[in-house]
Amino acid sequence: MVTAEARPRVRRVDVLVAAADAVAVIALLLGAPAMAAGDPDSAQIQFASPADPSWWVVAAVLTAQACVLLWARSRPRTTLVAVAVLAAVLVMVAPSVLHGLSTLAVMVAVLLAVLRQPVARLWPALVTAAVGVGIEEAVSQLTGYGATPVQAITQGLGQAGAVIGLPLLVTLVVRSRLDVRAARARERDAVVRERDAVVREQDAVLRERDAVVREQDARVEAAVSRERAAMARELHDIAAHHLSGIALMAAVIDRQIDTDPERAHAAVRQVREQSTAVLDDLRRLVGLLRDDTLAERSVETLAAVPDLVARAQRHGRVTLRVLRGEPEASPSVGSDVGPLAQLAAYRTVQEALANAALHAPGAATTVELDDREHTHVTVVVRNGPAREAAPRSSSGGHGLVGMRERADLVGADLRYGPTEDGGWEVRLVVPRAASGPDAPAVGAEVPS
Repeated sequence: MVTAEARPRVRRVDVLVAAADAVAVIALLLGAPAMAAGDPDSAQIQFASPADPSWWVVAAVLTAQACVLLWARSRPRTTLVAVAVLAAVLVMVAPSVLHGLSTLAVMVAVLLAVLRQPVARLWPALVTAAVGVGIEEAVSQLTGYGATPVQAITQGLGQAGAVIGLPLLVTLVVRSRLDVRAARARERDAVVRERDAVVREQDAVLRERDAVVREQDARVEAAVSRERAAMARELHDIAAHHLSGIALMAAVIDRQIDTDPERAHAAVRQVREQSTAVLDDLRRLVGLLRDDTLAERSVETLAAVPDLVARAQRHGRVTLRVLRGEPEASPSVGSDVGPLAQLAAYRTVQEALANAALHAPGAATTVELDDREHTHVTVVVRNGPAREAAPRSSSGGHGLVGMRERADLVGADLRYGPTEDGGWEVRLVVPRAASGPDAPAVGAEVPS
C-alpha cells in the first residue's frame, strides 16, 4: 500500500508548467495551417483541421504529454521517458501532422529533470529520450518527406541532439550558477557562524574576566573591612584607656582647683602625661598606615602589664598580683605565650582598667596574672562597686566586642560579668605557645 508520504505530490508550479505547455502546443496546432500557407516550402504538406478526427488524436497525445509534466519534479526520469515515448507514438499515429510540436514537452522534461537530479543519475533516461526523439524524426522524414534511410537517420540524430542536448547544456549552465550561488551562501553562513562563535567566545572570556575582577574586588573589600575593624579596635583601645583617665582627672581637678591647688597642679601634670601618651600611641598607629615608613615598634606583652598598672595607680586604687609557680621556670610572666596572644592579653587589661575607671570611679581594682599552670596563663581584672557617681558616657560597648574579637583571634577564653559584691570581673585564659626552635621570641621587633 502506498502511503500519503510516498505518493508523488503535485504543486501549483507543476500545474502551471503543464498548463503552459498544453496551451502552447494546442495554439501552435491550431495556427499551423495558417503558418504553412505563408511558407512556400510547406505548401505540399496537408495539415488536418479540427474537423478531421486525426487532429483530435494529435491534440490528445500532446495534452497527454502536458499532463505527464505534472510529475516532472517528483518523478523526473519517468516523466522524461514517458514524454519521449509519447512523441514517438504521435508520429506513428498521425505522421502527416506537425510532429515537432511534441518535442516541446521533451525539452521541458529535460530541463526540469536536470534541475532536480544530477546528470549521472539521469543518463539512462536521457539516452532513452534521445532514442525516442531520433526514431520520431527518422520515421517522420521517411513517411512525410520521402527522405532516404541515410537522410532519415541523420535527421533523427540531429533532432535528438538538438532536443536533448540544447536544454541539457542550458540547464547545466543554470545549475552551475545556482550551485556557485549556494556555495557562496554556505560560505557566508560559515563565516557568519564562525564570527558568531568568536564573538560568543570573547563574551565568555569577558564574563570570566569580569567574574575574576568581581571576586578580586570582593576579596579586597573584605580585607579592607578587616583592616578597618582592626584599626577601629586599636583606636578604641588607645583612646578609651587614656581619655577615660583624662576625663576622671579633669573632674578631680574641677573639685580641687579651689580647695587643694597643689594636688590640682599635680593632677594637671598627670593630664599632660596622659595626653602625651595618647598622642604617642596615635602617632605610632598612624605611622603603621603610612607607606613611606617602616613604623616598627615592640609589641606590648604581659611583661608590660606592671607599667600599665603603675600608670593607672596615679588616679585610682589599682593593685597588681602575680602568681608564679615554684620553682620559677621563666624569668617573666607568660614568656612562652605567643606575641599575638600577649598583645591580646595586654589590650584586655588596658581595656578593663579603662572600663573600671569610667564606670566604677573610686572603686578598688585588682589585676591578677596567674602563671602557675603549664598549659595557659590566666589574666583577671576585678573591680569593686563604684564609690562615686559615674560620669555620663556615650560608649557603645565596643570595648567588650574588641576584647572578644582579640580573644577569638588567638584562641583564648574570655569571660566577663558582674561579681557578687556589685563589681565587675574580666577573666582571660591565654594558651601557651608550643615550645621549640621555631617558636617566636617574646618582645621581638615586629610591626604592630
